[in-house]
Amino acid sequence: MPPNLKICPYAEKCYRRNPIHFNEYSHPHLDKIYNRGLDSQTREYVIPAELSQNADVILQQLKLLEKLFPKDTMSLQAENVQSIRETSTAKAEKREYSPKPSTSRGASSGDSSSNLSKKPKVTRNIRDYVPVVVEKGRMLKKLEAAAPYNFFLTAITDSKPTHNEPLTITMQEILDESLGVIEESVQINFMVDIGWLLGHYYFAGILDTPLLVLYGDETPELQTISKHKPKVKAIKVKMPTPFSTSHTKMMLLAYKDNSMRIIVSTANLYEDDWHNRTQGVWISPTLTPLEPDADTAAGESPTNFRQDLMLYLVEYKCAELQTWIARIRRTDFSAINVFFIGSVPGGHREGPRGHPWGHARVSTILQKHCTPIDESVPVVCQSSSIGSLGGNIQAWIQNDLLNSFRRDNKPLGIRKFPQFKMIYPSFSNVSGSHDGMLGGGCLPYSRSTNDKQPWLKTYLYQWTSKLRHRSRAMPHIKSYSRFNVEDKSIYWFILTSANLSKAAWGSFNKNANIQACLRIANFEAGLLFLPRFVIGEDTFPLGTARDGIPPFPLPYDVPLTPYNPDDKPFLMDYLHEL
Repeated sequence: MPPNLKICPYAEKCYRRNPIHFNEYSHPHLDKIYNRGLDSQTREYVIPAELSQNADVILQQLKLLEKLFPKDTMSLQAENVQSIRETSTAKAEKREYSPKPSTSRGASSGDSSSNLSKKPKVTRNIRDYVPVVVEKGRMLKKLEAAAPYNFFLTAITDSKPTHNEPLTITMQEILDESLGVIEESVQINFMVDIGWLLGHYYFAGILDTPLLVLYGDETPELQTISKHKPKVKAIKVKMPTPFSTSHTKMMLLAYKDNSMRIIVSTANLYEDDWHNRTQGVWISPTLTPLEPDADTAAGESPTNFRQDLMLYLVEYKCAELQTWIARIRRTDFSAINVFFIGSVPGGHREGPRGHPWGHARVSTILQKHCTPIDESVPVVCQSSSIGSLGGNIQAWIQNDLLNSFRRDNKPLGIRKFPQFKMIYPSFSNVSGSHDGMLGGGCLPYSRSTNDKQPWLKTYLYQWTSKLRHRSRAMPHIKSYSRFNVEDKSIYWFILTSANLSKAAWGSFNKNANIQACLRIANFEAGLLFLPRFVIGEDTFPLGTARDGIPPFPLPYDVPLTPYNPDDKPFLMDYLHEL
């Protein structure tokens, strides 16, 4: 390997397969196996017994080392260290920033701007950088075929059937020129690996376009990005408390023909989230500019998506977003058929349009537009983390979340709470995943929280997604729904960044002497699919098409699979014990 590389802080637990990472960090356990070479009889690498649990990952990493550091050119590779600072003749030829390690394995140490001055030159073969590559120029037809839902799941590297699934998407496809020639963009996300992101922009041919990044997680390399990439502006979202999180995952893409597009997803912008994790992505139709003399009310969606989106973006109090808000105001959103569901930090009360944010916003919309639902139809929740929910199901799940999610356009009257069902990966789900126990790196539910709410296990269901070839791809997607398996009907569906927590959805104060105030800690963004606005009927088809309308593409299998008596939810603590 090239000399003087830093040793990867995750040692044997590292499962990255990004060439940039291996050009910056050495891995003694991999170097030892690689230098030993192939077994003379089996012509395969010999993986030591103590590393056998991660054998599949290690073999993939070794294959990457073969491409990056061929043994007959090792000395040449060692000498191929050069400055990454751009020149006018080498722009877009070099990658500058090391990927940010997954939060599932902690934060790396020793990163500083001085470490960005010299890096080995990396391959520009997209297949060495992007594990699932599809043919360019076809995304527009794929999006048109995905109507009326426009709802995709990300490709799973180790599940080949997903690579050609019509409702599978990759990051490169989101940036595909067939959807429009990107002129500038905004990326709002929690975790941003700027090297990974700019790598995708490079391969999409838009590396030199203006990019605004609003991020939530502490990311040192983003603090100095503008010095090296003048067209990239990165701003850390200011939060009111240390317990608040800017957790939204959203893209705003502006095209050269003055149209634009909105993308709402559940994936962070770094390699691991687009590798072997189930993520959801919604892509808007093309949103064309209004005529200069159009009325200010023209071009609004039947769901008021444009107004809700603008109100949400204003809450960031970010001057750099003002031109985007103005652009949205001058754009025709009438083709959008879903509701925008946002959460913003603070205390919120009901206004003229009902409750503006969180689970209370869902309640307002359901009360106005949702067809009556029998109380026997459960509310199904699914997320990648679980917050502190209280000492029993009544404390917050029923009194707040279910009280909002059970609403429809019929007066509530005397009705029972619907059954609560929670899809969350079990220990066995994770241990049998594509990445083994490390597949649980996107599931930060802690033992300390779980121990305080033992009642929750009664309501837990396995993660199964055989129909979508994703049972072994742990879910970082977050979704909420009400459906009836017996009559094959879905009443509504929510795709969102919001986990099952008070911080994400909000919690009402319990003081009866003051007006109800919903307290929210996080920024979150999601969508509510209501059949009346999407297909003009009371319910979505479940499982099979109905009168030519395709079934709603649920990310998991139904009927749900309960936990076995000896099952337990996966806890982040299990990773620390490896």
